[in-house]
Amino acid sequence: MISPPHSEAELWSRASALAGLSLGDLAAQLRRAVPQDLRRAKGWVGVLVEDALGATAKSKADPDFELIGVELKTVPVSRAGVPLETTFVCTIPILDIGDVEWHESRVLAKLRRVLWVPVLGEREVPVADRRIGAPILWSPSSAEEAELRWDWEELAGRIGRGEIDDLHGGLGHSLQVRPKAANSRSRRPGTDSDGQRVRVLPRGFYLRTHFTARVLRENLVLP
Repeated sequence: MISPPHSEAELWSRASALAGLSLGDLAAQLRRAVPQDLRRAKGWVGVLVEDALGATAKSKADPDFELIGVELKTVPVSRAGVPLETTFVCTIPILDIGDVEWHESRVLAKLRRVLWVPVLGEREVPVADRRIGAPILWSPSSAEEAELRWDWEELAGRIGRGEIDDLHGGLGHSLQVRPKAANSRSRRPGTDSDGQRVRVLPRGFYLRTHFTARVLRENLVLP
């Protein structure tokens, strides 16, 4: 196991050393098998990069690099550096979110400081041949945080009022709510609009591709 980084500079050095490597190269270094199809191994790339960099939080709500408060986000991109899918931020604490303020939210905790690592994700490229891009250490600008806060307050407010089953992917300009479950039978406690306990599909917050694309574009990152 690789020890966790003790500073942003150490993390940056490690992440920069990965740039240009193929996923096959990195998997060989860590003695991991490479899946043929990531549709059946969702999350494999993220875990591979986490382990290579010494992330410690795993599935906890804390930032991935707990000692230095930095979250890792691996982003599948096209050859032009455009994100190919939305970016998962965090699961939603459905029962508690109505009592949480923005500054205490999981979304802000995860996005306050982020190491973005783009990875070539075009499906015609074999998984082992997909290359890792140059990293970015990023914090949201005041305008970006305001943008995210606006969406979060609207979406969190609806969930707190028991309207979670009325939410759909079209809501939210930069942040959206989507199902986050192993399958459609998964359920967790929630409340309906009358305040009654019900079982609902787990949900998560996701960044829309245009938001992530802007972060990458403004930092001139290409895989």
